[in-house]
Amino acid sequence: MRVLVTGGAGFIGSHIVTALRRAGHEPVVLDALLPSAHPAAPDPEGVSAEFLHADVRDSGDVRAALRGIDAVCHQAAMVGLGKDFADAPEYVGCNDLGTAVLLAAMAETGVRRLVLASSMVVYGEGRYDCLRHGPVRPEARRPEDLAAARFEPRCPACGSALVPGLVGEDAPADPRNVYAATKLTQEHLAAAWARSVDGTALALRYHNVYGPGMPRDTPYAGVASFFRSALARGEAPRVFEDGAQRRDFVHVGDVAAANVLALDATSGLPSGALTAYNTGSGDPHTIGEMAAALALAHGGPAPVVTGEFRLGDVRHITADSSRLRRDLGWRAEIGFTAGMADFAHAGQRASATIG
Repeated sequence: MRVLVTGGAGFIGSHIVTALRRAGHEPVVLDALLPSAHPAAPDPEGVSAEFLHADVRDSGDVRAALRGIDAVCHQAAMVGLGKDFADAPEYVGCNDLGTAVLLAAMAETGVRRLVLASSMVVYGEGRYDCLRHGPVRPEARRPEDLAAARFEPRCPACGSALVPGLVGEDAPADPRNVYAATKLTQEHLAAAWARSVDGTALALRYHNVYGPGMPRDTPYAGVASFFRSALARGEAPRVFEDGAQRRDFVHVGDVAAANVLALDATSGLPSGALTAYNTGSGDPHTIGEMAAALALAHGGPAPVVTGEFRLGDVRHITADSSRLRRDLGWRAEIGFTAGMADFAHAGQRASATIG
């Protein structure tokens, strides 16, 4: 199968390209090499797949890239919370306009199979239960509560403590920052495309992806990258809030494998709709636990819990990935301890490599 991988020179995309090649597929990379993800441009001569230096927002380049393509793996996006709300136009342009241009070109050229990189951020806060009121959706955390170190969401009906749990794909979406809103919009656009052209679309809602090749020292990277960058500089990882935020850390190798399975599955799933799959390890940990495991494997220094916070961050988000295991036979193979030990000594990227 000949697969166009948008954003294929990026952190996750490059691992997907490698996994596709190992599975006997022919990946084609389209990447704009945006400075936020690629401070230094990779040498195209060193790329082990067909490489097109183009922006997914350029309809002419995208149409040309789709010639002879059987399926698209859409990874191109700005990620993370960014620096502040001034980043919003760039997020919407890259993530949503780029997706619309890609889908329009797919509709025109007859490519009918899509795997979309989505995110667990579309849920906002995860699932919570109140002992009195059952499942509830907490309101966005207030700045004054965060400043007073009141980090846990409370029941909106009675104000009592909540018990966090796993959220399923059918839970209502509740994006709570610009990046989250753009990822949900990508899903809606893909669903509209699938209905319009009778295409098949899968959205993999990634959890906190980490592993070799994560970008370093950028406000657009994930928390694991922040901690790894600090350790590489000989500094203690700075853990925000109280470190008890629950996340599901999933290794990039497992995410790449999920994409290969999803691309294969597009030939057998019903067309005309989008199917979403949570893509997590199924083994949640707190951010404090992750920082400690990474620092221990790296050899220190130990993390420092700062009490700082970022508006737009959610407290707990862990999801049930059993649908992906049931439907596609995928499960995470790289456990938390082994994955963090590997990542503690793995290289980080200032530019992209594909191999």
